[in-house]
Amino acid sequence: MKISKTTAQRILACILFFFLLIITTEKTCAQKRISFGIHADPLAGWFTSDNKDVINKGTRPCLNFGLTFNRYFTENYAFSTGLNLITAGGKLSYNDTITMLLNNPTTILPGNEVIYNIKYLSIPIGLKLQSNQIGYITFFTDLGLDPKFVLGGKAEIPEMGIEKENASAELKDFNMGYHVTAGIEYSLGGTTAIVLGLNFESNFIDITEDTAGQPLDKILHKMLGIRLGINF
Repeated sequence: MKISKTTAQRILACILFFFLLIITTEKTCAQKRISFGIHADPLAGWFTSDNKDVINKGTRPCLNFGLTFNRYFTENYAFSTGLNLITAGGKLSYNDTITMLLNNPTTILPGNEVIYNIKYLSIPIGLKLQSNQIGYITFFTDLGLDPKFVLGGKAEIPEMGIEKENASAELKDFNMGYHVTAGIEYSLGGTTAIVLGLNFESNFIDITEDTAGQPLDKILHKMLGIRLGINF
């Protein structure tokens, strides 16, 4: 797995910011309520393209495992952030012959299905809104932006017998997206609650490099998942 120096610096800066925010918040926790959580979200991932010659071929199973951190500035509103490790993918095919930069330059014939498996480090920044507690249940929604760093990528082309070849040269190191999450928190007593919801994510920026021999396009990565977690 190869990460450029610039991307490594961005990841380090964002992680340091995340922990600085936690340390700063701990100093004011007597005045401001905070909560932490963990989650493991099964997802379905797929691609969309603005070029009719690049075709989405369906979804891939994915997983988002991470930490959440909420700092409340009123009873029902909080700034949200966290760290997510996302394993995601999708399938594409092309109407024309193209060349992909895998372990070696590889010629892909029209109609051949290219399956991507991508690892992201995501540091979401958002706003959480929640209802007052009704019985044991609180309703919530979380909206925000998702800086994403590509930690690695693999490609498979079943028709050509290609499996798990390095596709990092085909992927941009950095991306930006947004998320919308909505669901319920079921109180177990005190500040502990089980979280169940739905989550949608989409990128703003083309995730692929348009190298020589490929059509100019904008490929967006979209993910729909079930939020399964616990807050403390």
